[in-house]
Amino acid sequence: QIKLPNVCTQLLTSKMAAAAAAADDTIVKIQSMDSKIFEVPAQVAKMSVTLKNLIEDLGENVDTAIPIQNISAAILTKVIDYCTHHKDDEPPAADENAAISDKRLEPVTGWDLDFCKVDQATLFEMILAANYLDIKPMLDLTCKTVAEMIRGKTPEEIRKHFNIKNDFTPEEEEQVRRENEWCEEA
Repeated sequence: QIKLPNVCTQLLTSKMAAAAAAADDTIVKIQSMDSKIFEVPAQVAKMSVTLKNLIEDLGENVDTAIPIQNISAAILTKVIDYCTHHKDDEPPAADENAAISDKRLEPVTGWDLDFCKVDQATLFEMILAANYLDIKPMLDLTCKTVAEMIRGKTPEEIRKHFNIKNDFTPEEEEQVRRENEWCEEA
């Protein structure tokens, strides 16, 4: 084992800390489908598994923007807002099954509730963006928001709420009800 003089240890430690801080300060450029370029801290961008993989493949010091072909600037702004707000959140634990089932029953509150107060079209675009960019916590939040919209509603109320045309004949609808009676028992 090599013992470094105290000055060398301090110098090495400060250089490592500076390198870590520089890595945290790295800016990544992301380009929306409508050609708007966003400069985002790498830590924020890496909340997306898709972007994290791209950044690792391309290297963080790439000056060209990463094109995201199917997300508009308006939705990408919402994604960046979400990731910026939640960048310091702890990742879910490996044994999360019990915590997840409890979490699903809790209502959306606080900042997340305000974040999801958008029109339906925007909410569905946010779901698609979270799915495409592989941001599981955002996908869970936006899907939970939709689930809360339909909780306790009849199929007719859900169709009306989301403007869905009923393409079942009365006979087909009755058959589906009979086949799924077990759902009503729960």
